[in-house]
Amino acid sequence: MAEPKTRATDASVTAFLDSVEPAGKREEAALLDALFRRVTGAEPRLWGPSIIGYGEYHTTYASGRKVHWMRTGFSPRKAKHSLYLMGGYCDDLADGDRAEALARLGKHSAGKSCLYVNKLADIDLAVLEEILAADWHTMLRLYPD
Repeated sequence: MAEPKTRATDASVTAFLDSVEPAGKREEAALLDALFRRVTGAEPRLWGPSIIGYGEYHTTYASGRKVHWMRTGFSPRKAKHSLYLMGGYCDDLADGDRAEALARLGKHSAGKSCLYVNKLADIDLAVLEEILAADWHTMLRLYPD
């Protein structure tokens, strides 16, 4: 079975955050890092070259594929911040609660387990914190190890 392309690395999260361009995106990335650290209580790790992940979990899909992945995280992409929030994707109950919170969040788009935000001024950070906290607790409940 092929190895996953994106894996946890030992690269410096601080150095990565310091390298984010433009400066406005770098400042927002620092705010997101502080928010994720506060909510999760986890020290971040760099996953691949550009994803900052908090916590880790292991699971095996029905296909037999083993997965080692971050519980949550984000990547400060040039166009949009990509927020990786797997809890709503993994749990129908959490997904229902998330829909209500997303309606209050502000300007965003969403994929299956990702939330995309152009700039933090477009969203309510208190609602993002609420979504992140619910997601984190869902992941801890579903994947306690």
